[in-house]
Amino acid sequence: MSSRSGTVFLLAAALAASACDKQTPAAEQANVAGASNASPDEVSPDEAVGSKSAASLAGKIDRSHQGEAAPSVTFFDAAGKKTSLADFRGKPVLLNLWATWCAPCIKEMPSLNAAAAIAGDKVHVLAVSQDMQREKVAPFFAEQRLTRLVPYVDPELGLSLAYKANLPMTIMFDANGRELWRVSGARDWADAESTALIAAS
Repeated sequence: MSSRSGTVFLLAAALAASACDKQTPAAEQANVAGASNASPDEVSPDEAVGSKSAASLAGKIDRSHQGEAAPSVTFFDAAGKKTSLADFRGKPVLLNLWATWCAPCIKEMPSLNAAAAIAGDKVHVLAVSQDMQREKVAPFFAEQRLTRLVPYVDPELGLSLAYKANLPMTIMFDANGRELWRVSGARDWADAESTALIAAS
């Protein structure tokens, strides 16, 4: 096993071993001016830097990384061609990191599929699997009838590593590839609040 493959395997094992619906708030997250006026569904600056338990932050909107550029990590499209978030600039992008082994991820996928249908061609909704075995993803999409989503795969976990993600994690980018907000943990992406949030991005 090559050194790179070994590293990826160990990181994947660590991701799988951690509960995928838990968030580990990063100490380096920046405070954002004005975020103290956060709604009950948003994370305040104090919460973003870890003053509250991870469980209490799950599913809430975190704007503490607003303005950060999307990472230049590549992943694979359904045809096996490499792509990156930069290829989707020009429209807002809703990026969802998930895996077939993550129960909360699987639970929220139908609502993400519905959100993609509601958003239509105004927003790119990208569900990027963090499964190391690419062949598992397309059959899962077919079985679950996720007809509005494309089965993108990141088998080297580049996006999970870039975001230090516990799955599921969803990040909204503007049309220029700058982060607007993120959510760690599962959420109903088809409810009125979530669809309005996506439409406003």
